[in-house]
Amino acid sequence: MNPLSLRQLRMFMDVAHTLNLGTSADRLSLTRGALSQGIKNLEQHLGRPLFERHQGRLLLNSHGRQLLPVAEELLAREQALVEQFHQGKGNTKLRIGASATIGNYLLPGTIASLWPKSWSLPEVILANSEQLQRQLHDRHLDVAFVETNRIHTELLHRIWRQDEMILIAHPDHPLVGQQAHWHQLASLPWILRESGSGSRDQFDHFVAPHLPHSNIVLELSAIEAVINAVIAGLGITLVSKLACLRQLDAGLVAAITLPSPIVRNLSVVFPPGIEQLPQLQYLLEALNIDGTTVHK
Repeated sequence: MNPLSLRQLRMFMDVAHTLNLGTSADRLSLTRGALSQGIKNLEQHLGRPLFERHQGRLLLNSHGRQLLPVAEELLAREQALVEQFHQGKGNTKLRIGASATIGNYLLPGTIASLWPKSWSLPEVILANSEQLQRQLHDRHLDVAFVETNRIHTELLHRIWRQDEMILIAHPDHPLVGQQAHWHQLASLPWILRESGSGSRDQFDHFVAPHLPHSNIVLELSAIEAVINAVIAGLGITLVSKLACLRQLDAGLVAAITLPSPIVRNLSVVFPPGIEQLPQLQYLLEALNIDGTTVHK
């Protein structure tokens, strides 16, 4: 019997993520037949089936779910090993993802002050927290800074710092400077980020359950657009205090005190095995992030 190969594990991992042989074959530049044979060879080597079909759909079975995190860690270690030896410790660009508040207001200064001058600057991609976790899942990113408590189960994370969420409105709003009650907020027009963003996640979990109905008048994909809509008097929003400090100081928006405070964790998230990358190890140490890795 041929030994188990990383190529077989790569085939398995892609199919486990897409649950579609045709899609995975295209992504891996293989024929569907070659991919099916590779999966079959892996199953024969392990002596267990890894997938099952239910009503025409391909599903990962219990053996497949057991193998997936092991395969992900082995392939991540392979990637880290190749990058470390082929390109050198500081020459590999760390691929960092960041959600809106972190990417716009925290990360630039952090990288400028902490990153070694002799190293290549990291590649930084901004997206919402859900999109970033999918990119980590697909190995398009090495690490991401996210603003949500909803961490995908196959990813590891460490808490970096906390962030206060506040309610803002046009300065002329009658509730400005007061502590609002939930019933007062139910009828007000809300301007929110799109689903999948960290700010929207906080609204959905900590505000919406208190409102009989949510009067959402606008959903926008950029935090600056949300704040500008509030400045224009179109509604109120829940936003990170970090994201609106300039507008608060300028008197363009004003705060309404929430019925109860909302504080969220900002976390560093990465796939298993990637913590072996020297740049990631350095980044976590430089940010004084606790070494305890959290498994969801």
